[in-house]
Amino acid sequence: MNETSASSSRSRLVKYLPAVLVLVFALYLISALKVAPSTGSFDTATFSQLPVLQGGRVKPIDTVARTSLLLLSGKQTVALEDGTSKTAIEWFLDSVFAGDRADIYPVFEIDDPDVLGVLGVQQNVQRRFPFTLLLEHMDDMRMQANLAGSQPADARTRFQNALLHLSEKIFLYQQLKATFQIAEAGSNLEAVTSFDAQITKMNGASLDQAPPAKEVRDAFQHRIERFQEMAKFSDLMPIPLPGKGVEQDHDWTSIGRALLARFESGSLNPALLMFARMSDTYAANDAETFNRTVAEYSSALKTMKPRAVGQASSEALFNNFEPFYKSMAIYLVVLVLAFVFWLVQNPLFNRLAFALLLLAFSVHTLGLGARIILQGRPPVTNLYSSAVFVGWAAVFLGIILEKFYKNGVGNVVAGMIGFTTLIIAHHLALQGDTMEMMRAVLDSNFWLATHVVTVTIGYSSTFLAGLIGIVYLTRRAFDKSFDADTAETLGRMAYGIVCFSTIFSFVGTVLGGIWADQSWGRFWGWDPKENGALLVVLWNILILHSRYSSSVKAMMMLTVFGNVVTAFSWFGVNMLGVGLHSYGFMDKALSWIIIFGISQAAIISFGYLPEARQKRGSDGLA
Repeated sequence: MNETSASSSRSRLVKYLPAVLVLVFALYLISALKVAPSTGSFDTATFSQLPVLQGGRVKPIDTVARTSLLLLSGKQTVALEDGTSKTAIEWFLDSVFAGDRADIYPVFEIDDPDVLGVLGVQQNVQRRFPFTLLLEHMDDMRMQANLAGSQPADARTRFQNALLHLSEKIFLYQQLKATFQIAEAGSNLEAVTSFDAQITKMNGASLDQAPPAKEVRDAFQHRIERFQEMAKFSDLMPIPLPGKGVEQDHDWTSIGRALLARFESGSLNPALLMFARMSDTYAANDAETFNRTVAEYSSALKTMKPRAVGQASSEALFNNFEPFYKSMAIYLVVLVLAFVFWLVQNPLFNRLAFALLLLAFSVHTLGLGARIILQGRPPVTNLYSSAVFVGWAAVFLGIILEKFYKNGVGNVVAGMIGFTTLIIAHHLALQGDTMEMMRAVLDSNFWLATHVVTVTIGYSSTFLAGLIGIVYLTRRAFDKSFDADTAETLGRMAYGIVCFSTIFSFVGTVLGGIWADQSWGRFWGWDPKENGALLVVLWNILILHSRYSSSVKAMMMLTVFGNVVTAFSWFGVNMLGVGLHSYGFMDKALSWIIIFGISQAAIISFGYLPEARQKRGSDGLA
């Protein structure tokens, strides 16, 4: 009786263990679903949610801080020499409000040994350096950068490209620093109020009054020139314009332009005084006044720009939750559990993997939906979003496969492609704002919702079939438990996915032709992107024909090479930098695509290895 009771308890534990594991992960995810709390005595949480206009769209300062720091250092935190670290928003505040305080932070990522040589630094494990070091060699770097800039892009050396890349980082940093610094020295608030008083005095002066002294006129003219330079230099627009009816995203301006607009408006924009006070109090470590000013400004914005405030708050929440990073981590756990299931053949591990796969997919879906709402666009708008969507669609198909076959293959391929595509997206995020304004070639909601989404689903399913091929070839060569039934099952799975992929790839390509006809006046122009889409369709058709004209093994080898075809069609055409479809150019991605192609060729070679076990009366593995 006791043994029966113990057995029954173990059975219940095994039955509910997947649900318990999902609950634990879900509680962790829910606890992370909040805006990053303030650090220290300054209310960085409220400040980080303030909306600004940059790159043609309203976003929170939190996004500006994170994106800028990523572009400079490749990270969202700053590790200081004393062992402490600063968050992106803390670094941003020190950079724009505290003068030269942030110049000593090691944020400039430099890998090129020749660039380090210009800075007088020997290459070692250190990869990030402070602005103060760059300042010491600024003249030499500027001369070298001007020489590199005069060369054609295809004639530049590795050193010249690296130096130009560093110059872009320096420009970004100086641009940020100049955005809020109204006064060359001293109080920003005093500079704003005295400028306002001077204009008021000039407007109220009578004709019989003596003109101001030359020194006063020169000082005023110098101030005007500084504001003009600020207006020209900064692309960050934190100042809201007075409402003119329906709230518009473009109703924002920069600090420099807002100051110059004082001549025509007749009054000073109150946001100028708020930001000037924030800057002065932060630099003076007056947290109480800083927090009060931020709260007053945030409250005023909720009345003046309620849509922008809501959008910025939602995006700040999205940034802190990092749904794709969290789902990527869970996909990795799924992959490990699925592999353990194959090793020990215990169904519990497969059920655990599937339960977590559903959770990871839910978080992935939540992140994808949040991006659609925040952008007001369909899911695919740039290379980053295409990586996220390709992974999402492939994981969805993997879940369906696992639901039907329950052999762990769906878990493996879904976990692998989910993790891989989100790793790719994570590195693409280093290129800048992932919710940037639309490329002109994609700026159409209708075609984004039809052609782009359809053809991207075709890409994702082609990758999924390729992963099933990888599973087949790897297990055939190294898994002694691999038998004819397993081979036939994998063959049916891959064939079904390729059928799905062929339909979506073909329909997406035709829709692309219709779009091209409406946009450019021709259905087909043998553009590299068009050629790549056609290759995917033709390769999938070849795979389908191979199923009945050759062995399962041959079909699987073709599906693996389909990964190479799709990768070049997805990324490769953009890196060519030619044609009407080129966008998202990345000079570092070519080497990774070549490495990926070599890895797929190596896996294809597994098909020529002898089987891990002897055939037993059937050639189903051949």
